[in-house]
Formats: sequence, C-alpha cells, structure tokens
Amino acid sequence: MPAPTNNATNDVDASAPLCHIITPVGMLGYGLREDETTAALRFYVATGVPTAMILDSGSTDSGPDRLAQKKMGCPRTAYVRDLRKLLKLVHQFHVPLIFSSAGGDGIDEHVREIVEVIEEISAEDGNEGYSFKTVALFSNIDKAVVKERLSRREISGCGACVPPLTEEDIETSICVVAQMGPEPFIDAMKATPDFDVVVGGRAYDPAPYVAYCAYLSGLNPNDWSSPEVQRQFGGFTHMGKILECGGTCAEPKSHGAIATVFRDGGFTISPLTPTARCTPVSVAAHTMYEKSRPDILHGPGGYFDLNAATYEQLPDQRSIRVRGSMFHFSKESGLPYQVKLEAGSIIGYRSMFMGSFRDPILIKQLDSLLDIVKGYAADQHSDVSEKWQLDFHIYGKQDENATGTPSSEVFIIGEVLAATQELATSIAATARIAVIHGSYPGQKATSGNFAFGIGGKPVIELGPCSRFSMYHLMDLEDGEEGLSLGDKVETSNHGQVNGNGVPNQRKRLFTHDVSVIGKGDGSLSAVPVLKTNGNVNGVTPNGTRSTQVTSISNGAKMNGHTKPVSLGDLAKVVRSKNAGPYEITFDLIFESRDTYLKVKESGLLSAKAIASAYDLAESDIVWCGFFDPAQAFKATIPRIRAGKRTPGGSFMENDVHGSQQHLALVNLKLPEELVATLV
Repeated sequence: MPAPTNNATNDVDASAPLCHIITPVGMLGYGLREDETTAALRFYVATGVPTAMILDSGSTDSGPDRLAQKKMGCPRTAYVRDLRKLLKLVHQFHVPLIFSSAGGDGIDEHVREIVEVIEEISAEDGNEGYSFKTVALFSNIDKAVVKERLSRREISGCGACVPPLTEEDIETSICVVAQMGPEPFIDAMKATPDFDVVVGGRAYDPAPYVAYCAYLSGLNPNDWSSPEVQRQFGGFTHMGKILECGGTCAEPKSHGAIATVFRDGGFTISPLTPTARCTPVSVAAHTMYEKSRPDILHGPGGYFDLNAATYEQLPDQRSIRVRGSMFHFSKESGLPYQVKLEAGSIIGYRSMFMGSFRDPILIKQLDSLLDIVKGYAADQHSDVSEKWQLDFHIYGKQDENATGTPSSEVFIIGEVLAATQELATSIAATARIAVIHGSYPGQKATSGNFAFGIGGKPVIELGPCSRFSMYHLMDLEDGEEGLSLGDKVETSNHGQVNGNGVPNQRKRLFTHDVSVIGKGDGSLSAVPVLKTNGNVNGVTPNGTRSTQVTSISNGAKMNGHTKPVSLGDLAKVVRSKNAGPYEITFDLIFESRDTYLKVKESGLLSAKAIASAYDLAESDIVWCGFFDPAQAFKATIPRIRAGKRTPGGSFMENDVHGSQQHLALVNLKLPEELVATLV
C-alpha cells in the first residue's frame, strides 16, 4: 500500500495521476466479470500508479427488511462467489480491496459475517498463500445516543417528505446504523497503512472512493476553508458518486467502470466492457440517478456542487474527463457535521394468495366482488380484537371504455397484514375461499371463479412485515465523524461538565477491528507485468481507440416515428427510480441537443405538468427543473400509496425500486406547436 503524499500541489504536478480505481460491479454480490477486471488490473498496476478495487455493497432500494430483519441484501453464497474472485485478484496483483455497507445494510453483524466469508475463502484448498490484513469498520449507533440528540433537537428528517422522528420510532427500531462519511476510512488507512482489505459498515456510497483518494493525496478534510481542498474533495466525491454504480454511466451499461483520478480533483471515467462507451451526456446524466436533484448533492459533512462541472469526450470516444466539481463543507456555514441514520422496525406479519380470473362476466364487476370478499373476511373474524388489513394487487385489468378491448385475464395477489402470522394466514385463507366461491350477477361458471395453485401452496406465509422507522439526519459533535482510535471527543456548547468541573467527553461513534486473515505471506512467484500490447479493454493509455466500439448515433431518431406523438417518442431515456425510501424521481434525457432545447423552450415540462400527470398539488413537487449538461429534465415527488405519503417497502408495496412509475411521462401528449418544430 503506497504511503500518502503531501497535499501541496506546488510540490507535485496537480494534473498527474493520483490513482486508478477499478469498480468491477455496482454492487457486491451481483456477480462480476473476472476477465474484464483482470485485464484492467494487469494494465493499470503495471503503470506504477497506485491502483485499488473499490465498490459499494449497500442500499435502501429494496426496502426495510435488511435493517428490520437483519437480512443480507444477497444470498451469502453470492458474496462468497464474488469475494472468491476479488480476493484472488488482491493476492495476484497486490492491490487493496475496499468496500462499504457490507451485507447490504452495513450493520455490525453483517460486517462480521463478511469478514468470516473472507476467512473461509482464505482457508480453502489452494489458497495457502493468502494473507490479508483486513480492517473492519462498524457503524451501528446506540439508541441512547439517538434519544439524546432527539431531546436536544439535533435530529431532522432527511428531506421534506420524511416525518419527524419520535421516541416510539427509536424504541421499535431493531438496530440503528449511520452512513459514515470518508473520515473513518481515512483514519483506518492512516492507522493501518499496510491494509489489504477494508470491510466497511454502512457508509455514504462515495465514501470509500473519497477516502482512498484523500489518503493518497494527504488531503485533510479539516482544512475545509481551502479552495484547493474543496476542489479536490468535490472531484473525489463526484467520481465516487459515478463509480459506485459500476458501469451504469456507460452506453450500453457495463458491469464495471474505471476511474483515473488526478491530484487536482479531476478524473476520467471509462467502462470495463470493451464494447461500451461513456459520453458527456451519459456521465452527466448519472449524477441525476436516484437523487432528488441533479446539481446539488448532499452527503455527510456538506454537499458537492456540479453547476461548474465539465464533461469532455476523450479521443478514444469511450472515456470522459470530468473537471470543476466543488465540495462545500457544512463548517463553512457554521453548521454541524451530519450523518444519516437508518433503521427499520417490525409492524406485523403477512400472508398472501394469488391467481387469476378469465371469466369476462366476472372481470367486468371485479371491484364489486373484491369488496364482497373484504366484507366476508371481516365478518368471519369479527371476534378478533387485533388490527389487521386485507387488500389486493390487481394486474392486467384494462379500462374497456378507454381501450375498447376487454381484459382477457386479470391476475391478483391478496395481501394480509396482521399482528400474528396465524391471524394473517387465517384471513388470507378466508379471503381466498371467498374469491373462489363468491357469487356475482350473471354468473355461469359455478364451479369456481379463480385459477390458482402457483407454487403448490394455496396461502403463502411471508413472515414479518417491516417498515422504515428512521431515515433522519443527526448532528454530530465536532470530531465525532472520525474513527475511534482510543481517543475521545470533548462535548461542546451544552454546558455539560463532570463532577470535577471538566467538560464531559464521549467516545467517537465509529469503531474498527484489524486482523490478519490467512496463513500465507502474501507473496507471489512473479509480479504481474504489462502484457496487453499497450491497451486494456480496447483503450490505450493516451485515450486513443485501439478496437472498434459499439456505434452510438447522435441524431434524434424519434424512436422510429416519423411524427412524434408523445414524450416517449422524443426522449432517449425516460426512467423513474426511488430517491431514498420517501421519494420517486423522474429523469428524461434527450439524445439530440436541438430536441432538448425545443422541449425546454416549449413549456411542456414544468411543475404544473408533473403535478397534473401524477394527480398531485404543485406544492407537493420536491424538485423540478432542467439540467443542461445531461440534456435532461428531472422531477421528484413524494412516494404515495393509497393516497398517503409512505416509505418504500412494507405492506402493499408493488414497486419498491420505483422503476415502473414513468409511464405517465412516456405517454404525455406533445403539443402541436412543438411537433411542428420537430418534423
């Protein structure tokens, strides 16, 4: 592991490469292409510039079960598979492996579980030479700390859609994690400079990327008033924000991506997959991905500002040089360092049943039948004092008056939430019987209404039902954001003293363990050398193209239409995604600059248009606007289910990623005035 350098750029060339970072895949456990990663490592390690594999392993995208039920985000076997490949590469190329949010949620138990996986792999036959100095970072937060900060009014919702935190929320939370910033990673690297693997607890996605770059450059986050540090930190954070999703910034999407980071904070991005490419629009657009807004992105300790960022296509036509990002530290404005708290709780137990209807007589009056089913279930459980809920997911039911075509088959899932698993199953079973045998006007199929039997179980018990109980920002005391190395932080501004009149001290929030895993000495018979004929994955060091890449057109094709009718005919990308558990965000990206500008000038897209499309008040719109670098429009709205603001996951969720909410924009009709300018 190379030692850090002095951050004074007058001592070194500010435009010199600081490091290369390879992200094999956007999420540990999702699978990676070992051949692409090996080729990249063989090339970049031979340059003599520090090189690391860094990737993310966590998300709240899939709902609260990970936090509330302590479930890892992927099967353990998936982590074993990916880490077996990655550890082989750590051993072969002598590069560090750094990842955060171990197990998907980053709770302490899952950090330890992943360390155990590394131990198991290192003990396998054939791995006798493995030896990894492994640092484990822990980010669980004691509920007593959260209660204390709440009592001091030092906790607020992470966004306008998040309700205030309550004592009950804290009490019912199974465990609480905080998203670490880069500081604990930096402290760990300084304390253990010969590390091989860092297994991070829950962290801000770009944090390990920022930390590695900050460590190598000697950057000190406490020097927050320095414009040079703000520029470097901004560039490092921007790079991490792009790279943590792997090759999503490429066209077509690549498994992974590579960044070369420069000492001045600038960086280049290219995809691992040889047939993919990055463009200025695809890279700029990625800063919009699953974020409330595209230009100002908040994180631990401040925010990075992309309004002055530039995106330059390099000669290889598949790599992008990014400059101009700035990070603004909270302390610049006299504000405290904040971390995001995440937690989940159990609200009951679920059971479900599923099947379909094909009788057109029944389908026309399906809503009435389901109301009868709910009434029947309630009548049969009238003696139950506990609260319970029954509702239905309905798929394939068309509005015959609007389409002129009746539905040939409608699929439903009946979902029940109750205080116990036994009660949930009883209600689901009762409702299923009513669905099968309920009568309706004009009924001819008297043997049964419902096609069922998928999976061989009439009722499926789903176990505990979770909800997000915490998604809030907590103020820290000065210095608490770092790693506990046996030192303490003096409390301030609260007049708190001990019995000797000395200001109280508290331990830092984040802790760590260091261990050497494996019985080998980590040596290899030969050090890898460059054997790529001067290129890796089709790119030479100076950015010129050496192999053919997929052709990408820059013209507007209108998706095959000679005359566009709806917004989906114009936009290259129309997507929706959750921006945290409480928001849904929409991105519309246009391939042609001319088309983008005409849409922008037309007034078609606005807060009013979004509110109308999604049946909201304009005041409900979280953010709405155009983003010129990506030729894009973005809007963010609250996540609403059954007319109420609600976090993702939990009872009656049917699109936890929020990725299927964009159709209202796809089908938005174009005004004739705009169409006339396009054809």
